[in-house]
Amino acid sequence: MKVIQIGLGPLGQKIVQFISERSDVEIVAAADINPGFSGKDIGDVSGIEPSGGTVNESISEAIKSCDADCAILTTVSCLETITPQILEIVNGGLPVVSTCEELLHPWNTQPELSAAIDEAAKSNGVAVLGTGINPGFLMDSLPAFMTAVCQEVDSVTVSRLQDATFRREPFQRKIGAGLDTLSFRQLVAEKKIRHVGLSESLYLIADSMGWKLDRVEDIISPVITEEPVSSRIIDVAAGNVAGVQQIGRGFCAGEEKITLVFRAAIGEPEPADTIEIFGNPNVKSTIEGGVNGDVGTCAITINAVKQVIRSKPGLRTMADIPLVTHVP
Repeated sequence: MKVIQIGLGPLGQKIVQFISERSDVEIVAAADINPGFSGKDIGDVSGIEPSGGTVNESISEAIKSCDADCAILTTVSCLETITPQILEIVNGGLPVVSTCEELLHPWNTQPELSAAIDEAAKSNGVAVLGTGINPGFLMDSLPAFMTAVCQEVDSVTVSRLQDATFRREPFQRKIGAGLDTLSFRQLVAEKKIRHVGLSESLYLIADSMGWKLDRVEDIISPVITEEPVSSRIIDVAAGNVAGVQQIGRGFCAGEEKITLVFRAAIGEPEPADTIEIFGNPNVKSTIEGGVNGDVGTCAITINAVKQVIRSKPGLRTMADIPLVTHVP
C-alpha cells in the first residue's frame, strides 16, 4: 500500500519511522507547511535513513507527485480547521485516515462539517476515517466491541489513567503539565487544555449501542502533585499541575449510561486502562500499565489504512469499517 504522509510533526515523523520498518506499506510522498522541510527527503526530516520521497509544501503537490492509495493526515485536532485539508485530499481521489480527534464521530457535535465531508467522500468514491488510540480505540470502539458477549447492557464505564512522563512534548503541554492552577484554568477556559474527543467517544459508544443521548457532560480539572515530579521535558513543582483529569458522561432519558474517566499526568502512580460493562453478564477488563499512547496511535493509524481503502465511500467511524488488526 502506497501512502502520502501529511503533517510531519512528532506524530507524523513517528508514523514515518514505523512505516519504514514494515513491508506492507510505504510512504511515497509527504507534505508539511514547515518551509524548512520543503524539498527535503522524508527520511531525513523524520530521523531515519533517506527514503527517496520528497516533502512537498502543499497537499495538492504531494498528490500530483506520485501514485498513492491513501493519505495519512496528522495535522490538527480541530475538525473545522482540518476539513479543507480533508476535502482537498478526497477531491484528489484518495481515502483518508486521520488522527484528528474530532473526526472520530462528528455527526452529533458538528453535523454540517460531517455532511460536507461525507458528501465529498461519496462523490469521489473514497472513505474518510478518524482514529487513534484514544479516541479511536481504548475508550470507545474497544468497549463497544466488548459488549458483544452481553445479553443485556445497562451501562458502560471506561477509565484511562496515563503516566505522561514519557509522552511526546506536545502531549505534555496539552495536559497543562508544569502550570500553576490559575494558568491551567485560564487555558481550559480558552479550550487550549483538554483531552479532545471525549464527547465524540461518548457518541460512538452510544451509536453502537443504539442509545440516543439527550445530554453529555465534559468536566475538566487539574491533577495537582503533592511533591515535585519531572519528565525529560518538564519539571513540576509541588502544588502545581502535573496533568489533567476529564470526565465525560452520557445520559439517556436522564439516566447516566456512559462514564468516561480520562487522567493523564506526569508521575501518575498507577496507570491502567479499565473497561467495565454492567449488564448480563458484567464484564471487566484492565490493561495494567495502560497502552502507550504515541505507539498505539501510530500503529492503529497505519493498520487502519488497509481497511479504509476497502471501506464503503463516505465519512466512516471505527464502528462501521471492517475490524482493524495488526497487518504483518
